[in-house]
Amino acid sequence: MRPILYSFRRCPYAMRARLAIAVSGIEVELREILLRDKAPELLAASPKATVPVMIVDGDVIEESYDIMLWTLSKNDPETWLKRHDEALVAECDGSFKSALDRYKYGNRFEDSDAIEQRSIASGYLMKLEDILSTQTYLSGEKPGMTDMSVITFVRQFANVDRKWFDAEPWPNLINWLDDFLNSPAFADIMYKYPKWVAEAPVTLFPEPK
Repeated sequence: MRPILYSFRRCPYAMRARLAIAVSGIEVELREILLRDKAPELLAASPKATVPVMIVDGDVIEESYDIMLWTLSKNDPETWLKRHDEALVAECDGSFKSALDRYKYGNRFEDSDAIEQRSIASGYLMKLEDILSTQTYLSGEKPGMTDMSVITFVRQFANVDRKWFDAEPWPNLINWLDDFLNSPAFADIMYKYPKWVAEAPVTLFPEPK
């Protein structure tokens, strides 16, 4: 049976999982859910009820990074895993994402200043800028696991205030992000699927060529 992927189109975690699945060519059954109306099948499979969740032969993979690793361990035609900085991804998922959430959703966090959190997150982005000033991608001269693990979160950060973001001194970071946003890879993972319901026909991802 194909793996089942519970996903939400705009979630940066689900986006990076879909990027890995798409590049691997491994076919999954995509189940697009709404965060405000989560499918009972998702809640039964993963009580934490966050996306993405992948079900493989009855086993549940609940973290997007683990979905990427599992998928690419099965098929990695563009050798993403060979070009991978685990520490840079861990910093993205840790301190950068924490600051990003407090910047984007400042009203949800008491005693947290959104602009201060933006400044904290910017320190990580300047680190990416320094890398991108010497090479085309975070992973080297070709995109790899590092790029695709963090770029959806950089996109989320930039979209909070794109005018401000574009005025900051990180031209290489901006070019790197815009190249991704204009790429076929991004377009392929952002197709708008209808909400999944149990009686709906199976949706395959990536779509058969």
